[in-house]
Amino acid sequence: MNAMAPTRPTELSDRRVRLATGPAAAGEARGQVRAAICTWDVPVDPDVAVLLTSELVTNAIMHEASGTITLVISCSCDQLRVEVHDTSCFMPVLVDAPADAETGRGLMLVGALSDGWGSYRTPVGKAVYFMLAFRPGLGPGRRPAGVAHVGTVSRESSVVRRIH
Repeated sequence: MNAMAPTRPTELSDRRVRLATGPAAAGEARGQVRAAICTWDVPVDPDVAVLLTSELVTNAIMHEASGTITLVISCSCDQLRVEVHDTSCFMPVLVDAPADAETGRGLMLVGALSDGWGSYRTPVGKAVYFMLAFRPGLGPGRRPAGVAHVGTVSRESSVVRRIH
């Protein structure tokens, strides 16, 4: 028998969701990202994807005046891309926050755990995004071999690393 792995199309799909900027927004966004990963059979670590989504949504909520943000989840070119759109004109800035700071480390996490991130202006504000490259052998709900969960994140000498 000659079994072949299914091929993934170049453009799997995309999902756009408007979220109210209340306390439930980050949880709803995490659920949307996890559902997209499972539905589309995206081979990325779902725990990393939802952690980074939480960071982007939390930042957007802190700077959003209109009461809604937009979450965009897409797959193409062998990567998952998650964007969060808001109406703020202030672009994100990566800062070297102290280890005991209560804020300022979110983008450090995004930079350390994603395969790329950035931002761009939109007609009504900005979008901030991250990308996770597809990992062979991963599927919905599966993690890299030997990784129980993302765990906690530690910052030592301006380096963010995973602790397992």
